[in-house]
Amino acid sequence: MSTELLAPLDLAFWHLESDAHPMHLGALAVFDPVPGVAAPELLDLLGTRAAAIPRLRMRVRDVLLPVGGAAWFTDKDFDVRRHVMRVVLPEGDFLTEANRLAGELMEQPLGRGLPPWQMYLLDSPGNGPFAVLVKLHHALADGMRAVAIGAGIFDQIASAGAGGGTARRRSPVSPRSWLPGPYEVAGMAMDRLGEVGRALGVGASVVRASRLDLRATTSLAARSSGTRRLATAELDAETVQRVRRTEGGTANDVLLGVVAGALRRWMLARGEPLPGADPRALVPVSRRRPGGSATGNKLSAYLLGLPVGEPDARERLRLVRNGMDRNKAAGPLRGAGAVAVLADQLPALAHRFGAPLAGSAARMLFDILVTSVPLPRSALSLGGCPLRAVFPMAPLARGQALAIALSTYGGRVQVGLVADGKALPDLGQLASALQEELDDLHTLVPTVPAPA
Repeated sequence: MSTELLAPLDLAFWHLESDAHPMHLGALAVFDPVPGVAAPELLDLLGTRAAAIPRLRMRVRDVLLPVGGAAWFTDKDFDVRRHVMRVVLPEGDFLTEANRLAGELMEQPLGRGLPPWQMYLLDSPGNGPFAVLVKLHHALADGMRAVAIGAGIFDQIASAGAGGGTARRRSPVSPRSWLPGPYEVAGMAMDRLGEVGRALGVGASVVRASRLDLRATTSLAARSSGTRRLATAELDAETVQRVRRTEGGTANDVLLGVVAGALRRWMLARGEPLPGADPRALVPVSRRRPGGSATGNKLSAYLLGLPVGEPDARERLRLVRNGMDRNKAAGPLRGAGAVAVLADQLPALAHRFGAPLAGSAARMLFDILVTSVPLPRSALSLGGCPLRAVFPMAPLARGQALAIALSTYGGRVQVGLVADGKALPDLGQLASALQEELDDLHTLVPTVPAPA
């Protein structure tokens, strides 16, 4: 893999970035220490494993064709030491200090002349836990692909990749002309017509769903200060499942209901009037097919009103579940949430010059990003040190102050909240409200035993 054009959606993410709005994903992985495994050894291990991931050796360069396009090129001067660094945290509560520093590091855009990623080993002053902060540009990967790339640092995945084995020999392919045949031309034309029709449908949905009156704002909408604050929370996954078994829907529905209730608690606690209209959440949906291409972003999304005005927790959950059921019935390629599909149909030049306008228009569609990131279910480690938790982090769109990402590992739902540091200085209170909301929701529902 030496040259590869950026797909339209990847190109959109690349051009949406500005100094105040870096477009990278992140994850804070927290590990328990093991006697005899020192920080310099872990840093070397991180560098070796990251350097062995081909995707992490690629950088972006402009190309002549298509006009306005860009491509991934292998960086011939790649030096992993530019990307993997160690920071020793000051004395204090480890997770608090790690969150503080991770927020500061997430503020900083990735260098555009290098492969767009970084890893930081956040080390305790003593023999306590440590963390690895991973930053990957959104043009490099969506959430699922980011997990696949980042997983290469873990012992279990790295050893499997280095295990060798006999490669399966491919059957010989008959030589063929690079010119498509008449049936292929017809098929390509039909596919293109389908894409145009789909884009027109999505475009119409976007226009219908756009809000032109943005005067009724909440703390979720704010001018960007360029600062970032990170807070984390952990929820019991079995409690989420118990609520799901009683109330129906999916675990993700329950978590979206918890987010809605936590926002309500937080707004009331800070003396903020509840909005007259439900704030909209953009809920990403993967369009990645099993066994399909592993490169690029394959995303759509649903739009969901978060019922923060509803005082009853079970009714909030019912409203969320019904809203998600309607979204799923329509499918990920219909509705304004599928704006990412529309981006796939635009030429490269449109992304280059239209990205600032598109970024500013995000607030017309949604108020908050809430995304779930799937993780491997098996236990993971780095240098023999067991992984305790992974807190995912999502980028902020222009005009928005909060993004929430969730992942499940080790029987816990880990929540990463990324906010504009000046707009939401009390982000820790919102993180605490998530646990309070799940606890209250759990007490309201009758207990249904897990299936045998």
